Amino acid sequence: MTARKLSETELTLALKSLPGWQIKDGNLYKEYKFNSFATALGWMVSVGIYAEQMGHHPEWFNVYNTVLVDLTTHDIGNAISNLDVELAKKMEELNSPGR
Repeated sequence: MTARKLSETELTLALKSLPGWQIKDGNLYKEYKFNSFATALGWMVSVGIYAEQMGHHPEWFNVYNTVLVDLTTHDIGNAISNLDVELAKKMEELNSPGR
């Protein structure tokens, strides 16, 4: 899949389907809180496997049960792309309670 910069309209629409996500410092951003470090780490591994398959990797930071995520696409000048939205949606799916 090729990265394509999102228009303001596309980004606004995408944010409506991504609860808790926001634009922060030019990145698609969310803070996740988990019940434990093990749960946070397990989620990161699951996301990491998907990200590797996509060839599109997050910038994230983990301390204990918290994971801070910044998504942007370096290949298109650090803009938010369709790939960032796809990865954010997968993060939400992998964080769902029924999983």
